[in-house]
Amino acid sequence: MTRDVNHVKLNGDFFRRDAADLARDLIGTILVHRLGSRELRARIVETEAYVGEHDLACHASRGRTARTEVMFGPGGHAYVYFIYGMYDMFNVVSGPAGDAQAVLIRAAEPLGRKADLSGPGKLTRAMRITRAHNGVDLTGDKLFFLRNPGKRPRIVTAKRVGVDYAKHWKHALLRFVDADSSFVSLPAN
Repeated sequence: MTRDVNHVKLNGDFFRRDAADLARDLIGTILVHRLGSRELRARIVETEAYVGEHDLACHASRGRTARTEVMFGPGGHAYVYFIYGMYDMFNVVSGPAGDAQAVLIRAAEPLGRKADLSGPGKLTRAMRITRAHNGVDLTGDKLFFLRNPGKRPRIVTAKRVGVDYAKHWKHALLRFVDADSSFVSLPAN
């Protein structure tokens, strides 16, 4: 359990629902990565939902593979993959087991330190999240999310980034952005 009295750790039920709902509700939460006695924290300001095998932008649309296997498990686990030969991407698996959905964590505001978290590759580097975290239970004590009792963000939707190959799915408004944050990767306009 977290030492933080004002914040509550998100449990498995929070993650076992539709990716679009989860993506919206992750905005404003606090991501915590414990590294020994050190903690890295960031407030989530941008996410993207990938809503299942029928979503042509979702990795699961290509079927069940060694890479996507974790997406077919229960919500609340990390799905971390390598892209463009240089970036690890951190996703949160959502929904029930067998329904492959995930939420890409695109950007966050650093808490308690200076760091550039204004893109998914920058976020994973600064938060020290790697492919070694693939499959990690996000309700554990090393990598997890806290509910933030502070001000609720003003959330707007936009098209996802970099999914032009996904036919009609490229137009889906499945990117969620804290409209008042200067830490987002791209403004939602």
